[in-house]
Amino acid sequence: MIKTAGTLALWLFGAAFVFAGFNIHEPYVNFLHGVAVAIFLIAGFAVYFLIRRGYWRAGKAGRLLILLWCLPFPSMLYAHAAFEVCKRNVLHTDVAQAHLLGPHFVVGYTSFDEVAPLAEQGLIAGIYVARHNITGRTTDTLKSEIAALQERRRVAGLPPLIVAADQEGGIVSHLSPPLTELPALATLAGRPPDIRVKEAKAFGHIHGQELAQIGVNQNFAPVLDLRPAATRNRLDFNTLTGQRAISDDPATVAEIGLAYVRGLEASGVRGTVKHFPGLCRVRADTHHFSANLDAPLAELEAFDWRPFREVLAGSNAQLMIGHVTVTAIDPDRPASHSKRVVDGIIRQKWNFRGVVITDDLVMGAIYNHNVCMAVVEALNASVDLLLVAYDGSQFYRLFTCASDALDRQGLDMAMLHDSEVRLKQALPAD
Repeated sequence: MIKTAGTLALWLFGAAFVFAGFNIHEPYVNFLHGVAVAIFLIAGFAVYFLIRRGYWRAGKAGRLLILLWCLPFPSMLYAHAAFEVCKRNVLHTDVAQAHLLGPHFVVGYTSFDEVAPLAEQGLIAGIYVARHNITGRTTDTLKSEIAALQERRRVAGLPPLIVAADQEGGIVSHLSPPLTELPALATLAGRPPDIRVKEAKAFGHIHGQELAQIGVNQNFAPVLDLRPAATRNRLDFNTLTGQRAISDDPATVAEIGLAYVRGLEASGVRGTVKHFPGLCRVRADTHHFSANLDAPLAELEAFDWRPFREVLAGSNAQLMIGHVTVTAIDPDRPASHSKRVVDGIIRQKWNFRGVVITDDLVMGAIYNHNVCMAVVEALNASVDLLLVAYDGSQFYRLFTCASDALDRQGLDMAMLHDSEVRLKQALPAD
């Protein structure tokens, strides 16, 4: 029985190692990049062990098991080669095509050398600065890198780079430390209106000043989702809306959110209200799962969407659109690439002429489905910016999706033209 269990484990682990090899550039297993050599050594030891134990002479099943353990290394080589070919093709994109599609991508990155050619060639509109970009480093180092990227853009005759960060306060303060760690805006909700407005603007001003000092010109804040009724959602692993939302009262959320955005703007940093169409009624976490927003349209307009409309109307904030499916409008696709939602509601009904950016396209609700289709449909729905934050290396795949669609005339050129106008109007200061 022990031998049978051991053999079964060898089959299962062998299959897992092969799967990991083929998918080593996928976001859910990108942590394996640093242990690729260890995987190879383990696989090599397993082959040696199996041969020594006589599995090669034990018949067809034994030989197949040994061959299975020989596959992790070639599978990793194949995956890496495919990634490098995709990367090379993107880096050699025709200049005209790069300048047409590049202004629609904002990417996360791990190193200056990785992102510099993308910024310099106009293949991206901006970068997303996360905790790993600043951990163990000084703000002066980050500041100098951002300045170097902006200088390369200037020399290349390209518009200034969008430099975005997630600095909401509370549990989402990705650049704290070293930046000031402020409490969540929700801590202001119970105060008298005049005081909470004043303090929310002060919060925005502090965040704005500190971000601007290091070269960040866009903050992915504030959260305008209403606070959910449930104190804890067991299917919410990363979004944690209950801890980030300002209040369950739309008027209070709008009041504090608008004051905060104006504080950011006073410091030269643009706000980004999120996560339309709202997450307070959603049970699943879109970082990992698909999620439906099942509510009547009239109710959403009166409650969930009121803060978004009011803050957008009273500021120059951009709108981040999430990966929740609004079943009353478009039950077939998430809002982030639904033309009925983006063009029909936000553009036509609300008459919003500002910039719309997707939430991270590497999130499971999008990436685990047809992410290529999502890229194309988002651009055709009048989304302006596509965010590739968690795993910036996925940019090459997603840019290829847009490039292939352009080659087969699958992109709406009128939508791209309108988006180009909006993006030019929203360019960050040089």
